[in-house]
Amino acid sequence: MACRISELVINCRDPETLARFWSDVLGYRELAREDGAIEIGPAAGFGGPAPTLVFGPVDDPTPGRLRLHIDVSPTDRDQAAELQRLLDLGAVPADVGQTGEENWHVLADPEGNEFCLLARRLEP
Repeated sequence: MACRISELVINCRDPETLARFWSDVLGYRELAREDGAIEIGPAAGFGGPAPTLVFGPVDDPTPGRLRLHIDVSPTDRDQAAELQRLLDLGAVPADVGQTGEENWHVLADPEGNEFCLLARRLEP
């Protein structure tokens, strides 16, 4: 038997804003609220093949470069169209030292958490 990632917990100042942003990015919905934290996930809910995301409120999230980040892949459009959609949702380009030759885009969510938009398209 092996382990499987069931949820990712992200410390943040504003769980409402990040839950809404990531729900729109991933096509997730709100699953639960507890002690100021908001859990979002696929319609199947917790325990399915895709992990849920839990945004937990903290006064001062850890500063500096993140040790973990999220990678997303487009499902129903090409990378350029998905990049524009993410920017329209409030993502901003982020510079982490990339050369410009990468086939992915580095972005930041509304609280500055870095994530990458990959080029490879996946099935929804």
